[in-house]
Amino acid sequence: MNVKINGRHLEITPALRDYAESKVKKFDKYLSNITEAIVTLSVEKYRHKAEIQLRVNGVIIQAESVTGEIYSSIDEVIDKLDRQIKKYKGKLTSHRKDNRTAPQPAKAPEEPEPEIRIIKRKRFAMKPMTVEEAAMQMELLDKDFFVFTNAETNQINVIYRRKDGDFGLIEPA
Repeated sequence: MNVKINGRHLEITPALRDYAESKVKKFDKYLSNITEAIVTLSVEKYRHKAEIQLRVNGVIIQAESVTGEIYSSIDEVIDKLDRQIKKYKGKLTSHRKDNRTAPQPAKAPEEPEPEIRIIKRKRFAMKPMTVEEAAMQMELLDKDFFVFTNAETNQINVIYRRKDGDFGLIEPA
């Protein structure tokens, strides 16, 4: 596993680097195929934030934590990742046992914005995946929606969480 530690408004001391690396490397015993771990530690006034992103077989597992002390932030984010990894492994085994049907497509309402401001842009490789894999990836990232390439149709789809807790799927016509 390749571990990268970045600091924003914070100098990464050898002790802090060793502490973060030792915590992250413990995930090797749960998942042997982690290719990369990116740890970002930052300080903004009295907020100490730790964010960890793990890449596992093309899937990204991410968690973040904000506390008053950087070491406790690291501990808290490790606990969150631990729960997410256990959930991920549980879903992998449950998906192998039964094939669930995909949720029915739904369309999101479009609301025109008077002024469009793009404040952040992200680019990432999109490997084709099933709707079930996309739903699992969305939950692992703890997001409300996820854009993916559907492995069955080779088209861009969007899966999102509805207010009732179920999932919606947007497919091109």
